Amino acid sequence: MSILVDYRIAAGVDAEKHAKVIAVGQTAGTWSARFEHRRDHFEQHLGVVEQIQPQSDGSNLATVRFPTANVEDDIGSLLTMVFGKYSMAGTARVEDIRLPDEYGQKPTFGITGIREQLGVYDRPLVMAIFKPALGLSAYDHGEIFRDVAQAGIDVIKDDEILGDLEGAPTLDRLKACREQLETVSAQTGKNVLYAVNVTGRADLLFERAHRLVEAGANALLLNVLSYGYSVLEGLAADPQINVPIFAHPALAGALSAAPDHGISYPVVLGTMMAHAGADAVLYPAHYGSLPFPKETEMEIRDRLRNRNVLPVPSAGIHPGVVPLALADYGTDVVLNAGTGIMDHPDGPGAGTHAFFEALAQAKPGVSFELEQIEAGPLRRALEKWGTP
Repeated sequence: MSILVDYRIAAGVDAEKHAKVIAVGQTAGTWSARFEHRRDHFEQHLGVVEQIQPQSDGSNLATVRFPTANVEDDIGSLLTMVFGKYSMAGTARVEDIRLPDEYGQKPTFGITGIREQLGVYDRPLVMAIFKPALGLSAYDHGEIFRDVAQAGIDVIKDDEILGDLEGAPTLDRLKACREQLETVSAQTGKNVLYAVNVTGRADLLFERAHRLVEAGANALLLNVLSYGYSVLEGLAADPQINVPIFAHPALAGALSAAPDHGISYPVVLGTMMAHAGADAVLYPAHYGSLPFPKETEMEIRDRLRNRNVLPVPSAGIHPGVVPLALADYGTDVVLNAGTGIMDHPDGPGAGTHAFFEALAQAKPGVSFELEQIEAGPLRRALEKWGTP
């Protein structure tokens, strides 16, 4: 088995030379005649330049084949091999990595498992985010949880910048929300996933994850790129962490936003997350508040779905974009809204109702016409945020 990597080598750079530098320097390295008796073994570990394709902008796309024998079935050794030292040369960008299907981990839950936990199979899932991000007490979190849970929310998550802080410790937030969940579940029979942000130094992070699950956390949120893919892999492989893991894209721009260097968003947020064990992955939506090309978003969507990972387009999602999301995703998607729910003029419960009204009334790809929407949460949302 082997791993194929596409590098876009900048215009004006000798593509053949640099592709060979990558193939050799990122694998077996330099050769000495004193190791001639090991040549066969050496060649089994050597990268090979497969092809070089000129691009319209003057750059070249070089494909290098790497042996899987050089890596450890994880993301850390993989990234070290394909781009580690060479990333500092500043002359290439990793555009794609094609891995064997069995490489790494598949999600423990993914699309099918999360739907089973929620008992929802025929529509997009709706997710809220606790806002404000900082300054709320554990009691405040519980009150918000109650409002959105009673309105039918499927998932709610911590904001990614909210850690285990003195003003609202993580276990206290979880306790407050669990109490509300048990009340709502007893009344309605509905489950709600609360993706609790797990943070801390690596050794503390795993201890906290165990304590959270023991205390009733039914989902976790992880800032994967801040803490490392290896932490995600470890949590996903841990039998004590028997809950879905939602992966946040914080820091992705530092790896992927530069046009001529780094690693492409579909690799960082699609391929790597899907092979590291994430159950659901957040990333920007092209109709949201962050600049993001539609083709990039759709590529991430497809790479996640191909491994049963739930796509979560995010950032600036509100009820007015529901028709676009349905056209792009169909039903296997999470509509993730922070201010799009929390800042509804009539409160978070009404913000949740507005999304369900939008799902009931939307036609994929057809924008809402305000004058055709009856008075209620959806109309109030459209009056505030409009339509794309």
